[in-house]
Amino acid sequence: MIDEPIEEYAEAHTTPAPELLRRLAAETRATMSAPQMLTGLTEGRFLELLVYAVGARRVLEIGTFTGYSALSMAAALPEGGRIDTCDNEPAHIEVARRYIAQSPHADKITIHLGPAVETIAALDGEFDFVFIDADKVNYDIYYETVLPRLSDRGLIAIDNTLWSGRVLDPQDEDSKAIAALNDKLAADERVVCVQLTIRDGVTLVRRR
Repeated sequence: MIDEPIEEYAEAHTTPAPELLRRLAAETRATMSAPQMLTGLTEGRFLELLVYAVGARRVLEIGTFTGYSALSMAAALPEGGRIDTCDNEPAHIEVARRYIAQSPHADKITIHLGPAVETIAALDGEFDFVFIDADKVNYDIYYETVLPRLSDRGLIAIDNTLWSGRVLDPQDEDSKAIAALNDKLAADERVVCVQLTIRDGVTLVRRR
């Protein structure tokens, strides 16, 4: 969505990723069939700062992929904070587990393999921060599942809400699902939201 030179400039003026995340990004780009799903430096730091700003102690991630975003957010958690992250793809989780095990944040992150809605139902309590970045056709289900579980100052971040501009004229199932959720969020009187043009679009949501 942003011109490549501007993207490169933004990355050059963002605090560099630690060596572990650089290695994870390199392996993801070299071995995964959809490396564009990688959160990457700019959005990873953005998520880290959101978790820090909210003062989150309990984080839920829907869509682990290879673990870059979970590790980014874990860096901002205080002692005793934790992340529950969900994914349906064993190959993704295998990579995530290896890198999380090497990180200083391994004791903060729990990976759940299986349908996210079932995982969330099995977890107790409220969430201070939720990051939704999984199968697009189920975005609305995930939104409705986590909204009642937000803490008083909790925040939801929904990734890919511009979907490379395809939301302007949605033709395929994923594009239609994202466009419909975008329209719903803008009109939802239960929440306040803002859509940002970071990477492929990130929408932030809080309850009124």
